[in-house]
Amino acid sequence: MTGRLGRPRGSPPRQPTGRDPGLLSRLSPGTHSVAGQVFALQAVIVLLLIAAAALALVLQERSHSEQDARHRSLAAAEAFAHAPGLPAALASPDPTAVLQPLADAARRASGVDFIAVMSRDGVRFTDSRPDLIGERATGDLSRAAAGHPFTEVFKGAPSDAVRAVVPVRDANGTVVGLIGTGIEVANVSDVVESQLPLLLGAAAGALLLGTGGAALVSRRLRRQTRGLGEAEMARMNEHHEAVLHAVREGVLILSADHRLLLANDEARRLLNLPADAEQRPVTELGLDPRTTDLLVSGRVATDEVHLAGDRLLAVNVRPTKPYGGHPSGSVMTLRDTTELASLSGRAEVARERLQMLYDAGVRIGTTLDVVRTAEELSEVAVPRFADFVTVELLEPVLHGEEPSAAGGAYTEMRRAAMSGVRTDQPLQPVGDTIRFVVPTAPMAAALDAGHAVLAPDLHAAMGWRAQDEAGTRQALDYGLHSLISVPLQARGVVLGMANFWRAADTPDAFDEEDLSFAEELGARAAVCIDNARRFTREHATAVTLQRSLLPRVLPDQSAVDVAFRYLPAKAGVGGDWFDVIPLAGARVALIVGDVVGHGVHAAATMGRLRTAVHNFSTLDMPPDELLGHLDELISRIDQNDAALSPAAEDGGKAPAGITGATCLYAVYDPVSGRCTMASAGHPGPALVWPDGRVEFPELPAGLPLGVGGMPFETTELRLPEASRLVLFTDGLLEDRDRDFDTGLGLLAQTLARTDRSPDQACSDVLAALLFPSPSDDIALLIADTRRLEPDRIAEWEVPANPAAVSRVRGASSAQLTAWGLEDIAFTTELILSELVTNAIRYGSAPIRVRMLRDRTLICEVSDSSSTSPHLRYAATTDEGGRGLFLVAQYADRWGTRYTERGKVIWAELPLTGGKEPAEPVVDLESLEDMAW
Repeated sequence: MTGRLGRPRGSPPRQPTGRDPGLLSRLSPGTHSVAGQVFALQAVIVLLLIAAAALALVLQERSHSEQDARHRSLAAAEAFAHAPGLPAALASPDPTAVLQPLADAARRASGVDFIAVMSRDGVRFTDSRPDLIGERATGDLSRAAAGHPFTEVFKGAPSDAVRAVVPVRDANGTVVGLIGTGIEVANVSDVVESQLPLLLGAAAGALLLGTGGAALVSRRLRRQTRGLGEAEMARMNEHHEAVLHAVREGVLILSADHRLLLANDEARRLLNLPADAEQRPVTELGLDPRTTDLLVSGRVATDEVHLAGDRLLAVNVRPTKPYGGHPSGSVMTLRDTTELASLSGRAEVARERLQMLYDAGVRIGTTLDVVRTAEELSEVAVPRFADFVTVELLEPVLHGEEPSAAGGAYTEMRRAAMSGVRTDQPLQPVGDTIRFVVPTAPMAAALDAGHAVLAPDLHAAMGWRAQDEAGTRQALDYGLHSLISVPLQARGVVLGMANFWRAADTPDAFDEEDLSFAEELGARAAVCIDNARRFTREHATAVTLQRSLLPRVLPDQSAVDVAFRYLPAKAGVGGDWFDVIPLAGARVALIVGDVVGHGVHAAATMGRLRTAVHNFSTLDMPPDELLGHLDELISRIDQNDAALSPAAEDGGKAPAGITGATCLYAVYDPVSGRCTMASAGHPGPALVWPDGRVEFPELPAGLPLGVGGMPFETTELRLPEASRLVLFTDGLLEDRDRDFDTGLGLLAQTLARTDRSPDQACSDVLAALLFPSPSDDIALLIADTRRLEPDRIAEWEVPANPAAVSRVRGASSAQLTAWGLEDIAFTTELILSELVTNAIRYGSAPIRVRMLRDRTLICEVSDSSSTSPHLRYAATTDEGGRGLFLVAQYADRWGTRYTERGKVIWAELPLTGGKEPAEPVVDLESLEDMAW
């Protein structure tokens, strides 16, 4: 055997040679030492990492250079392709003469290697190399000729290059030429190669730093091991053996097959092990069966108490780390704790009580339901603390209201929860009214004192027995013998009472330590009950407010057959809403929206938005304009609220704004079947075609209301009759356990059946998609579209001639007679006469008249002028100005809506009767002179 320096043991030391061997070993650690091996391994790892990093950087730089060349080429091509006058230059007799100087100047300015202007078939008009002008460019240019720009790495004549080809379009959008720009591959490679010296220098520096760091680590490791040789390690092992057998704690080391590998002297003494115990299975050592099972199981144990003869041992078991390919074993340590036996029982009780308080904190208050919270209190204490637990609450608390009693005058409560070790108990059931009429009873005394009261022996509790003689006698015969009554108080207000009972199952009576524990348990539960009570109150308030702000019944209209569902979230009412608003011309508006957040604020905000939508819809503006006005209104409301808030004036937190609200607004016209809609950050509708196909039309993604900055866009669909529109909020589709796309798939499957009414479809959708406890509100609106029959529509085109007014009156009178509406013929002729006269006099052609027979008679006169009339009162000396006044007098409703190319003035009349004129009007021809 050799020593640390390589000489045989027992041989004389070497003579000095003029060099310090220790210095040499420190400067050049041998590869056989731990320090040398660590140094070599670290050096190799550093070298590999640096090489990999350098290669990655080179590849990345090459990729970035090529991508940059693509971007520069495409940008130069796009800029040149959109240059003013380029299509005209391409159409000139000599495009080269005009474009070659411009192409050279653009090439020098943009930094590309070439800019070529080509015809659609690729013949060059310009190029950086004049000899290529007139030749056809190589490569596939068909994509650009088809109108699609592209970039590519081109390899071929005249040179390899990263090039972009972009089409040139004339004013009609026709491709009239191509622009090709690019950077030669050689120049791209030059950029990468110029970075190589820097990369190589950085790699060399990193290698030096890594190698130096490895040398420092190796030197540190050598210094920590102090250069120990085999002899020194042997002596260290002897020291460890001496310590192992000298400590007053037993140590057992076992192999993976549960054989004893090592036992120190203290372990032999405590376990009375035989002398030949090593290498024997633990099942043959004569240990206590519980100890043997622990060692065989291999489980981890911490301070478990085991018997060993007349001793109590604290046992710890931990697995050992595998080494040398051997599987993991275990090590056991033993301590003699016999002297602590008298304290172990009380320590275990204290531990159990702490664990029970911890469990109470986890299990009580998992929901915001008052009754369920009371049940959790009763469940957590049985059977570990009491055999039976009853919880009584004041009646207002059960309904989420503030307790009204004060000064300890709580004489009547309702039993809300009860748990026990058996079901055949003698106590009053849940739901009964519990009265505390005897002041000396433990319950009444606890309420009066404001803290827990202990009755260790119920046989001696005369006040309790006097309260209900028959009931208490039955309870005593059953075996109830001890009671702790704890008032449930939060914020100084009594909410109820918790009673902990012990029966014959637990012969030990409650003591003072149990009293303090019960009071702590009741205090924690009272806070949870109060939180649930306050949530119940706020939730009920928000639900009431929400339902009062939502439509209770839908208005009468003929355009769609509508059904709806609204479900508030279990965790708190949100701001979802829906609406159906009849519009002029037998049209109808369908709206759904969602305000982010929950509670009363979200419900109140929803009401403000719904009112605003109603107001804006009376202006009969397109969906995108309506959302734009709504967005502007919300921004103004937020600014005013923030400016007027006292918190904002004091520099505090500003109130929550409306930002985050979404809205989908759709307008359906039963005459044309067109449905126009716009979205402000809201999911689009589902569209069910008459054949059962379900689609989700793509709407332009608008920003939520209140964000501002982007206009909204309108999408128009043409729907056949019996199509189904399904509008919803995101709470229907997504939750913690399901994403939005999965919800869309389930919704499409549910809506595929078309043989159901909208109301039945609403029920089926909720049955398929509703969560047991939805975390968000759900608003669902299903509308089946209808079309107005052609025989209920009459249309005429009116020439811009005053003589045409009488013809319109005659045609309308004949149509009303055909419809059986002769009773309103005079009023209708009067209104149409005024509207048509106004359109001829002040509007622009074409002028059209349309009458719709719906729930009312709708008269519409349209022209291409955007000038809107307004109601005014003419003086007695005025010759005109009374026309619109007459329309307003005889029509139930009238108004103006704007179209893309003009306006429509409409008026609605009842189908029967109608307003009688205040004065007889003899001649309708004279009314044509009245203008507004």
